[in-house]
Amino acid sequence: MNEADFKELKKGGMMRQAEGGLFSVRLHVTGGRLSTKQLRAIREAADRFGRGEVHLTSRQGVEIPNVPQDSLSALKELLAPSGVGVGVCGPTVRTVTACQGCKVCPSGVIDSPALAEAVDRRFYGKPVPHKFKVGISGCTNNCIKAEENDAGIKGWIEPRWEGPGCTRCGVCEAVCPTKAISKSGTGEELLIDRSLCIGCGDCIASCPTGTMREENRGYRLFAGGKFGRVPFLGKRILGVLKTEEEAVAAVAAVLEFFRAHGKSRERFGDTLRRTGFPALESYVEEKGELP
Repeated sequence: MNEADFKELKKGGMMRQAEGGLFSVRLHVTGGRLSTKQLRAIREAADRFGRGEVHLTSRQGVEIPNVPQDSLSALKELLAPSGVGVGVCGPTVRTVTACQGCKVCPSGVIDSPALAEAVDRRFYGKPVPHKFKVGISGCTNNCIKAEENDAGIKGWIEPRWEGPGCTRCGVCEAVCPTKAISKSGTGEELLIDRSLCIGCGDCIASCPTGTMREENRGYRLFAGGKFGRVPFLGKRILGVLKTEEEAVAAVAAVLEFFRAHGKSRERFGDTLRRTGFPALESYVEEKGELP
């Protein structure tokens, strides 16, 4: 097998190991979720074609190492009925990561697994100038580290203060982790600094009178993050996206921008340092038809 053949296998998630003749097979796992049926199939594949072990990757994926080259096709055929496919490498949109979201986690603001499935269905494996990673955190606790992804999303809650009924007890000020809430000069009003607010909703949850209310609940988009050899944290763009459809449309527009402006083997964050983030934000607003 020549080097070009090895590269094609790698694009399809079958990566040559240091030990000659063996491959580590990357599987397609969305949001870290697998059924027990799929787990049983993965175990059987690892037992039959590998050495009875799997590797859990840093991005919620699963790899089966130590698979001989002549067993690669048979492994894929064994896994297919369970719905487990082989993953991708190379300049493509990679598997989407996600936390457990609002249906499981008490802190969750959005259904991050559902959004991960929607993004994965539409974009997974599609070509881009360089690898592109998407991560979705259900709230601003940020377990999936949205800013470390090429496109990251967080669940977000923005508060609104309603004066009548408020006792000015100071609880909301005390619990705000970024000190975004303060009293006016007269002490009669509460002021919310939107530039400091991180959308956690702690002020709303702790308010004893219910006068700190929810203004917006939705999705916040971050772009241009990466880790690896030269880390770079992504930056927040746009306002609060209200629906899953808006979030998916925003990701679609981000990918269009990357294809239009990115260079081969250039990570998206490096593209944005050339073009500037305002150019991306304007493009996404227009192409995504976002408010």
